[in-house]
Amino acid sequence: MSTMLTELLTEVTTAVQAAGALVRQRFTRDARPNSLEDVLAALRANDEASLSLLREPLRTARPAAGWIDDELETGALPDGEWWVADPVEGNINHVHGLTDWSVTATLVRDNRPVLTAVHLPLAGDTYTASAGGGAFLNGAPLRPSAKTRLDGAYVGTGQARPGDDPATLRRLTRSLSAMLDAALVTRSSVPATLQLIEVAAGRMDVFWQHSDVRSGLLAGALLVAEAGGTVTDTRGNPWTPASPDLLAAAPGLHRAAVDVLSAANGAGE
Repeated sequence: MSTMLTELLTEVTTAVQAAGALVRQRFTRDARPNSLEDVLAALRANDEASLSLLREPLRTARPAAGWIDDELETGALPDGEWWVADPVEGNINHVHGLTDWSVTATLVRDNRPVLTAVHLPLAGDTYTASAGGGAFLNGAPLRPSAKTRLDGAYVGTGQARPGDDPATLRRLTRSLSAMLDAALVTRSSVPATLQLIEVAAGRMDVFWQHSDVRSGLLAGALLVAEAGGTVTDTRGNPWTPASPDLLAAAPGLHRAAVDVLSAANGAGE
């Protein structure tokens, strides 16, 4: 990794850790929102708190880069550099007193993630990766699972966002059913990033998602690829932010996962 990228990744890491520390102060296991209005207000307050410490350092570090912090935006980005940040990835968990949430920031250049940092404040863990520079947990290299049989695999998926269209939900249902038959254990949870880091670390073996929501996929896709995993769409084609879905897998399981997911949705929408 170049000296410039090394220095930039250090700045990004510092920023997500600072934002995470602030959002951690807002967290309680006793959170019990009573209505949709309560949930939405808490989500907004968390995002605003995180962005108050996240946005300015990243913009200062890369002034010419564009800025995206809408965690539900989809599809390809315009050419050039963009910061894609999720101020509280898994915010819905945070506001319900659940622990699966993080702060992420990814620099994307011409629709390819260049570097990323994912900070889990409750665990004190930070995952980092840069294109060509490897993937790390608290500075220690990550590597994916060495499994080669899907019947021994721990796999996962999840709902990308509330209100997904019926066709997407049908694809999710079919693929989930197929993986329940094919894999050892199948997990369905949110957010995507926290399953993708498990694939990068080799604790999970496969993750797929029927969605092109950028903020939940870019950071994890780079971490898995730089750890040595395989990242494509669910039919085995190269993945980009414009792809309709994503598959991240240990190298020895990728082909089997493609076969299962392609069969599940081959005749669908």
